[in-house]
Amino acid sequence: MKRKLHLILTLLTLATGSLYAQSKLDQDRAAIRSLGGFYKVTFDYGETFAPDTAYKNHPQYHASGYEWAVVEEESPKKIVIQHILVTGDSSVIKHWREDWVYEENKIVTFDKDNTWKTTALKTNETKGRWVQKVFQVDDSPRYESIGTWVHVDGRHEWHSECDSPLPRREFTKRNDYNVLRRGNRIYITPTGWMFEQDNQKIIRSASGDKLLAREKGYEEFIKADESKFNYAKTWWKTQQPYWTSVRQVWDEVYAQHAQVKLKGKTDGKLLYERLFDLADRSTKERWDAAKCKVETRKVIDGYLVAI
Repeated sequence: MKRKLHLILTLLTLATGSLYAQSKLDQDRAAIRSLGGFYKVTFDYGETFAPDTAYKNHPQYHASGYEWAVVEEESPKKIVIQHILVTGDSSVIKHWREDWVYEENKIVTFDKDNTWKTTALKTNETKGRWVQKVFQVDDSPRYESIGTWVHVDGRHEWHSECDSPLPRREFTKRNDYNVLRRGNRIYITPTGWMFEQDNQKIIRSASGDKLLAREKGYEEFIKADESKFNYAKTWWKTQQPYWTSVRQVWDEVYAQHAQVKLKGKTDGKLLYERLFDLADRSTKERWDAAKCKVETRKVIDGYLVAI
């Protein structure tokens, strides 16, 4: 009788644990999916500290705009969100993209000088955790980091740390550092979500890393009226098939190269400029998926540097 009771209690414990694990994964997925939607976004950044007392903090940065975060792809362990920046009633820009992958076994890390390296992760490093992969406007790499979604006392948040290139707000304006070490914190708010950052601006060289300055950042996404995004919806419907092909080409590049290094300009143009041109051509000339991939691969190959 005792053995039977013990067996029943064991089975109940296992079942409860299984339900909890499933419930935790469901909560993770719900939190990530809630990042999608229609938003008014404000960007606020300010430098807070520098070890060199002669260093003068750069001016604080503030900007705002409207952004549509489209849940582009969803499966049990992967969610893809494409951000579309709305700059006017009939003006939009394909913005950054974020892929969330559950228990991913590898991560792409930024080194310096437009170079990224693929690193394998151990099982104990990935258990129950999500990798957030962030891509540039042309779907080239930007940064990837891993963290655990936490759901406690009504709070839903995710923390990570990683290295990345200079942020878009600075990479054309300064060259006194070459790595941004991001302390990322994403959390859901009653009106949308917040991307809070504690960043370090790093000078990376053969002799090691040197801290230039620390920075605090807030990107607040507040739910906005969907009607403001009608033009963006129409525009993305025509562009989306091409960019699906671009994502597939980049997946092939990552599979073929353990390290990726990209050139800056080629024949006077940046990579995103060429791919944006191809996106417009593909819609006007009605390219099929095969044509999109062939033309895209030609362009991307022209920016890859052999390592």
